[in-house]
Amino acid sequence: MSIPKELYPSQDDLLYEEELLRNPFSLKLWWRYLIARADAPFRKRFIIYERALKALPGSYKLWHAYLLERLKIVRNLPIAHSEYETLNNTFERALVTMHKMPRIWVMYLLTLTEQKLITRTRRTFDRALCALPVTQHDRIWEPYLIFVSQKGVPIETSLRVYRRYLKYDPSHIEDFIEFLVNSSLWQEAAERLASVLNDDQFFSIKGKTKHRLWLELCDLLTKHATEVSGLNVDAIIRGGIRKFTDEVGRLWTSLAEYYIRRNLHEKARDIFEEGMTTVVTVRDFSVIFDAYAQFEESMLAFKMESMDLSEEDEEEEENMEEAMKENGVEEDDDVRLDVNLSLSKFEKKILDGFWLHVENDVDLRLARLENLMMRRPELANSVLLRQNPHNVEQWHRRVKLFEGNPTKQILTYTEAVRTVDPMKAVGKPHTLWVAFAKLYESHKDIANARVIFDKAVQVNYKTVDNLASVWCEWAEMELRHHNFKKALELMRRATAEPSVEVKRRVAADGNEPVQMKLHKSLRLWTFYVDLEESLGTLESTRAVYERILDLRIATPQIIINYAVLLEDNKYFEDAFKVYERGVKIFKYPHVKDIWVTYLSKFVNRYGKTKLERARELFEHAIETTPADQVKPLYLQYAKLEEDYGLAKRAMRVYDQATKAVPNNEKLGMYEIYIARAAEIFGVPKTREIYEQAIESGLPDKDVKTMCLTYAELEKSLGEIDRARGIYVFASQFADPRSDVDFWNKWHEFEVQHGNEDTFREMLRIKRSVSASYSQVICLVF
Repeated sequence: MSIPKELYPSQDDLLYEEELLRNPFSLKLWWRYLIARADAPFRKRFIIYERALKALPGSYKLWHAYLLERLKIVRNLPIAHSEYETLNNTFERALVTMHKMPRIWVMYLLTLTEQKLITRTRRTFDRALCALPVTQHDRIWEPYLIFVSQKGVPIETSLRVYRRYLKYDPSHIEDFIEFLVNSSLWQEAAERLASVLNDDQFFSIKGKTKHRLWLELCDLLTKHATEVSGLNVDAIIRGGIRKFTDEVGRLWTSLAEYYIRRNLHEKARDIFEEGMTTVVTVRDFSVIFDAYAQFEESMLAFKMESMDLSEEDEEEEENMEEAMKENGVEEDDDVRLDVNLSLSKFEKKILDGFWLHVENDVDLRLARLENLMMRRPELANSVLLRQNPHNVEQWHRRVKLFEGNPTKQILTYTEAVRTVDPMKAVGKPHTLWVAFAKLYESHKDIANARVIFDKAVQVNYKTVDNLASVWCEWAEMELRHHNFKKALELMRRATAEPSVEVKRRVAADGNEPVQMKLHKSLRLWTFYVDLEESLGTLESTRAVYERILDLRIATPQIIINYAVLLEDNKYFEDAFKVYERGVKIFKYPHVKDIWVTYLSKFVNRYGKTKLERARELFEHAIETTPADQVKPLYLQYAKLEEDYGLAKRAMRVYDQATKAVPNNEKLGMYEIYIARAAEIFGVPKTREIYEQAIESGLPDKDVKTMCLTYAELEKSLGEIDRARGIYVFASQFADPRSDVDFWNKWHEFEVQHGNEDTFREMLRIKRSVSASYSQVICLVF
């Protein structure tokens, strides 16, 4: 074939041609020649490439550049064009010498993939894997897997390729499982996923956790239950439930869904029930319950739809039977001999009338759904109790759920008191026993209520107060039924101190129960003494009070109550002895009420007859009382002196009080002192008290207030100069910029009683005081 003239070397090519004649095996010369002819038609460059490759068949650089230009030519051509075949032949020729170059193989394989030549592409991939070393196989496998995942590639081919790839790199089994799922090969996907989960050393390259893989397996098994066989689905999912505590509800619903898809509806119900009775979180319970309710609703709806259809079928059959009778055709008695019947009709005729084969079971399904909804609060409460079986409040709520059903309430209380450990209980465990006994009491069964209380007082509670509450509730129950002697006997039994032998035995065991400390329970003794006051005698009540004092568990209120009891029964001296014991036992602030009550009762009782003793009591009380609480006692002491003693002693008491009270109460105390002195001795007597108050170290604000009051007094007595002197003294405590009231009062005073000189002197003092306060402020800043 003749070569076109334009393909021959031109005048400009002679220089390169001469050099190549001298050295035809120089890659550098060939490359310079190709660069120089970069703008030439490809056919001319094609001849240069072919000549260069003939001389240098092992040059990767030349082959790579040549193949890239070939690929560029066919880029916009249809895959059926002849140029593609030429390109493939060129690749084949290149691979004769470039078979160890993975880049050439990848270029060729991608080109074949685009041409949709499945068999040729697969064989070429296999050749590449055979030709290249194993360390470079990953560069081939990546496009190979993309190729077999395309549509149109036979599924068997893809499976074989993926299985080969897993032998090369088993860590990519997740890609294979994903491919199997996308290809709807559920059986092998489930088997592979199960094997992954059984491998303890498996590490997900996609970052999936074992829990997530379990969920994927459960979804796969449940959604395709009829298509996956050979795996023990029940055991697999239960293994996941035991292993993973998170989202257990989803696993239970998956297992139930598996049985639903296999039409094992009763088994699915059993799974739902088991799941609800084993989960320990409300979230998991809600997931299972909602799925269970949805299942029952869907079953009910399906049955109602099928009933409508079956009624239509029955009407058609009746019409057919009537037509057969009209035509004189009689129905064969034995349906087993009728070969024309379908399987469904045969079953219907054979099983018709059996009580286990009732098609119209809508009422049963509706009852199941209603029962499930009614059980929800009970089931939810069971979940919370499984979280913490020692939660007392949840047991009480559970009992309320069975309100109106005493039998179930009794069973629940029985289970509660057996389950709850008082040492681990959240709440007050004794309330379970009390409520249990009150349940029997409300149904007029006092004997059993006593049995419950008798068992309750033998329980080792965490605190003594819990045990004391049980004893008190028991006694209150006896009181409600007018068994007063029984109530007193119970209190005597509860407050009895354990014997020495019992104490020794408990000390040997090393674990002291609360029953050993019960005889020191203040709550129990308080209740006991109330009972004795109401039902017992004075001697028995006094004995209880004395026992409380001996045990050193008395409170100030008990002391006061004891004394009041004795006073009501005319035992005044004994009552005062009780007060004496109280003030010796307690310190401030607890003893305050005892002192106030004691002193007031003593004064009211004896008045003037035992004045010296009353004074001693007041002196003793004042000595032991802190300064911030002594004021009421001083006032009470002063009133005693005013009513039954000497006025001078009363003034002395007031004087002591002004020195004893804290600074913030001194002004009020002085005001009371001044008022009483003015009433008893007259107004002039108060001048000494005013002067004493001003010089006693009162706060500046209180000194100013006292001075203003003193000035008003002097003004009312007509002592204008003395009043003015008091204003002058008090001015040092009044800043003119902030204390305007003081200066206004002085201004009014001077206007009414002064002259020009005294008014000018007031203004001078005001300026000097203002200047002194300004200097102080400047020094501070």
